[in-house]
Amino acid sequence: MAKSSRSDSSADLGEPVEIDAGSRTVAITSPNKVMFPSVGPNKEPRTKLDLANYYVSVSDAIMRTLLDRPVLLERYPNGVRGKSFFQKRIPESAPDWLQTTTVTTINGTPSRALVIADLAHVLWAANMGVLGLHVWPFLASTPEDADEMRIDLDPSPGVTFDMVREAASNVHDLLAEYGMLGFAKTTGSKGIHIYLRVEPGWDSFAVRGAVITLARELARRHPDLITDKWWKEERGTRVFIDYNQNAPHKNMFGAWGVRPRVGAQVSTPFGWDELGTIDPEAQTLDTVPARLAELWELMDDAPCSIVPLVEQFASDLADGIPDAPWPPVYPKMPNEAPRVQPSRARKPAEQD
Repeated sequence: MAKSSRSDSSADLGEPVEIDAGSRTVAITSPNKVMFPSVGPNKEPRTKLDLANYYVSVSDAIMRTLLDRPVLLERYPNGVRGKSFFQKRIPESAPDWLQTTTVTTINGTPSRALVIADLAHVLWAANMGVLGLHVWPFLASTPEDADEMRIDLDPSPGVTFDMVREAASNVHDLLAEYGMLGFAKTTGSKGIHIYLRVEPGWDSFAVRGAVITLARELARRHPDLITDKWWKEERGTRVFIDYNQNAPHKNMFGAWGVRPRVGAQVSTPFGWDELGTIDPEAQTLDTVPARLAELWELMDDAPCSIVPLVEQFASDLADGIPDAPWPPVYPKMPNEAPRVQPSRARKPAEQD
């Protein structure tokens, strides 16, 4: 593994450093460029080369979660304190060895997206200043199957991480009742994500409906802690189950990825026995490699049937319960209630 000089001088970004990625070598240009200014208890800077070396150190783990998946790139060419932008389309000038696929929005807009075929693809992205690999929930080789269910525990303002932990425990228990095994990770910020492998044959519409069913049941059982309300004004100080993270064409920040935060926090998988002790702020580019474990390796061995959840969602629709609101960028959907926040909804006329 190559070493960096940790120089924070803008005048000395260093000569390119080549890293062996197994299938090929990848050149890291401007290796001394500071990407994260304040990492760890000593608040030290970390460079682009440090970022690349981190991905080498977690290569086996991250490839289990990224292999053959399209990704949306969140780029910070000059580090976390510089300007950023999302890049969905890979330019024609990119190296010819990069694998890509066409992803299409629900409105039909196509894009040429990067597919993570090996570690070299991750390092290429890191060299481009990518501080966020947002991963689609399907394989490029089987795009018709949404094979990952993603339960996003999103804390509303005022929610503590202990409340998020409690909500995650409640999700774990409910999944167990359905015979499902979930795999948890920190978001790299204030929430928790729980992933499940889904049996083949389901699209994102079905998976989203399944998560709506879970969210409604969790909110019913734990009304003071968990909410399924899409509109922020209705959530209160509760943990929101963001079911729309499973909507078609949605992607989420990938496991083992370094977040675009000054402290280089990592979205870190953890075991359920760690739920009460995991500290998201302490999981950084520096600390995560030392705690690597075979945490998510069983996911592919535990595909879940979502039939009961999908059937319950369909039953609710048949009983007159409308579909939950969709994000504003999506077209109006069948069975969806009026997509307007309650405080702006037109009140029915008073009867004389």
